[in-house]
Amino acid sequence: MNQKGLTQGDIKSTLLRFTLPFLAASLLQFLYGAADLIIVGRFADTAGVSAVSTGSQIMMAVTGLIMGLASGGTVIIGQYWGARRREDVSATIGTMFTFFTILAVAMTALVTLCTNLFVDLMRVPAAAVPQARQYIFICGCGVLFITGYNMVSGILRGLGDSKNPMIFVFIACIANIIGDLILVGPLQMGAAGAAIATVAAQGLSLLLSVFVLRKKDFPFDFRRESFRIDGKKLGTLVKIGTPVAIQNVLVSLSFLIIGSTVNNMGLAESAAVGASGRISDFCMMGPISFFSSISAMTAQNIGAGQDDRAKQTLRWGIAFSLVFGAVMFTLIQLFPREAIGIIRQDSAVMEAGALYLRAFSFDVILVCFVFCLNGFFGGCGRTGFTMVNSLVSTFAVRVPVTLFVSSLPGATLFHIGLAAPLASALQIVIQLVYLKLGRWKGGSVVEKLPEGEAV
Repeated sequence: MNQKGLTQGDIKSTLLRFTLPFLAASLLQFLYGAADLIIVGRFADTAGVSAVSTGSQIMMAVTGLIMGLASGGTVIIGQYWGARRREDVSATIGTMFTFFTILAVAMTALVTLCTNLFVDLMRVPAAAVPQARQYIFICGCGVLFITGYNMVSGILRGLGDSKNPMIFVFIACIANIIGDLILVGPLQMGAAGAAIATVAAQGLSLLLSVFVLRKKDFPFDFRRESFRIDGKKLGTLVKIGTPVAIQNVLVSLSFLIIGSTVNNMGLAESAAVGASGRISDFCMMGPISFFSSISAMTAQNIGAGQDDRAKQTLRWGIAFSLVFGAVMFTLIQLFPREAIGIIRQDSAVMEAGALYLRAFSFDVILVCFVFCLNGFFGGCGRTGFTMVNSLVSTFAVRVPVTLFVSSLPGATLFHIGLAAPLASALQIVIQLVYLKLGRWKGGSVVEKLPEGEAV
């Protein structure tokens, strides 16, 4: 583990070197998630695509909660690591392992017991209901693996390691694709087969990650007595991670509301938005990767007392992210039907999806600012602000605009797709005001604790 990797050296090259594994991991995660839809789209019917699309939205909400709390661990560990507090890092890791195990058990029970309720709330098209139930229930049984992987990835990001998470997700991606090809293809298991492949791949990834960490210079000894909750560390984790978790869950909820609205428009529209979601995930890879790297770099530099270096990291992150966003925007505008066709070769789905993507694609540019600024504020420990800002833009713009537009005569997915960029525009304005006022300062957790053991 390189103690000084993110707090010294040229900012541009350090940021790029740290981000590239994130970008590779994002690509792999895209392939991981898209494999279900693509393979189901090739070997099953439109109902299967709709079921996987709806089930994936439910699981995204669950994953968002877990990732939000894990991001709190990233910030805390990053700040302690930058300040050379190895004992605090070890105590935080032990707390995370113990707490997230308890959380995983609770989330597994919630998802599996509420499967039918989720399907009803989503107003899944009747033809897709049986497969949607199967997909959600099976994925719910694998929440332990989702939790474990995201927890380990959050810890490693805080330590400045972006390569090992990439390797772990690569293994999971290959395993998932192989499982999909076997279970959905020759065995004709449809959405259930895709879910089984997903859970098995996640379990393999988690087991591999724990095995590798036990062999490396990892600041945690994996002894039984070390798996305990430190009250102060858990309090800080909850304080920083909970706003992000709430934000992720409620934003996912907003997309569930949007998805439910679209499901009511018909089977082709439901499948189109599901396919469009995978395309937009691909286009968001750059901004999301820079969000992760900026958050970790900012946390370490804030912990090391280098606020200026943290701000420079933000500026370069936005610049690099915009290059990626501009390329993706251009490709979507030129080839929207072809993009949807990668996932589903159905003329009605392709036509509806193209309309949605042409409008939604403006968000690909705007989120370059949104994600990078949120990564910076999160690394500073100001996750409360990012939560409030995100929820305001989501529930004051994205959801109301979607519901209003969908009620208009002749409304299409193009009009619904405009809601996302409008919400992002409001979010950017609020972020820039907050940045200008300097309210991001003073969020370091290290300053509040006595000096620990140096690395």
